[in-house]
Amino acid sequence: MKQPLIILTGPTAVGKTKASIGLAKAVGGEIISADSMQVYKGMDIGSAKIRTEEMEGVSHYLVDVLRPDEEFHVVRFQEMAKQAMKEIYRKGKIPILVGGTGFYIQAVLYDIDFSENDEDEVYRKELEACAAEHGTKVLHDQLKAVDPKAAEEIHANNVKRVIRALEYFHQTGQPISAHNEQQRQKKSPYQFAYFVLNDERAHLYERINLRVEQMMENGLLEEVKQLQNEGYNRNMVSMQGLGYKEILAYLDGEYTLDEAVAVIKRDTRHFAKRQITWFRREKEVIWLNKQQFDYDENKILEEMLRILKEREILKA
Repeated sequence: MKQPLIILTGPTAVGKTKASIGLAKAVGGEIISADSMQVYKGMDIGSAKIRTEEMEGVSHYLVDVLRPDEEFHVVRFQEMAKQAMKEIYRKGKIPILVGGTGFYIQAVLYDIDFSENDEDEVYRKELEACAAEHGTKVLHDQLKAVDPKAAEEIHANNVKRVIRALEYFHQTGQPISAHNEQQRQKKSPYQFAYFVLNDERAHLYERINLRVEQMMENGLLEEVKQLQNEGYNRNMVSMQGLGYKEILAYLDGEYTLDEAVAVIKRDTRHFAKRQITWFRREKEVIWLNKQQFDYDENKILEEMLRILKEREILKA
């Protein structure tokens, strides 16, 4: 028998956190955060990190475990998530992957093998130097020339993934998008249900704008100042996160505060759009469009439980 795994994802600000708590309590599950920002300590407001009181006693993994200057990427996420899953299975509970980083989810769900190509240190350093000197757009344009599909999927600001894609092409002569497509065809080693919570675009964008305003009210500016005082800077992967890089740009005099907030809202809306595009490309996903359930949390939970029983992930 394959071990059970539940995934609950969707675009930013759609309401995954609240839905995940109800689900975890209903199925006897524990939550693993599939989020590239919530893993960092001290980055609470900008990452919309779940607060202890919101957890309602449900155990969470991969939240608040690394300093912002520590390395965190898909390979490390996969290792840490697998370790957490072992612990959850040992307790006789069901792991629930919750978060909006689709590539991280894919890495665990299909047990993607990242070991087949050793990194090319010299070439990577060249690309990093190029990005530092000429900006990230130059690298993204290089990627567009050799692998347009990957360039479409990877944002120009995500330097790490752009470099990894160029490195892969340099080593193999093959586009990384073709490799990822091949990995997507793998069968999952888990008995799983992959839920995507979604909402009408206008409603989602409204929620995003409101969330950014709330983050500012809750002290995002003070949080970023504190991180800066602790020595964290714009060159760190963690500080490239939405909300953080824009406030740092404001502190460096590149934007007024109003401009920084407007950019955060705009870029978060664009990010949500890219997330939805990613999930549409994934196979075997179950879309839960909130408007079809009259925005009723209980109806959405009932539908998830019905499907979990149907798939024998939960005993009827």
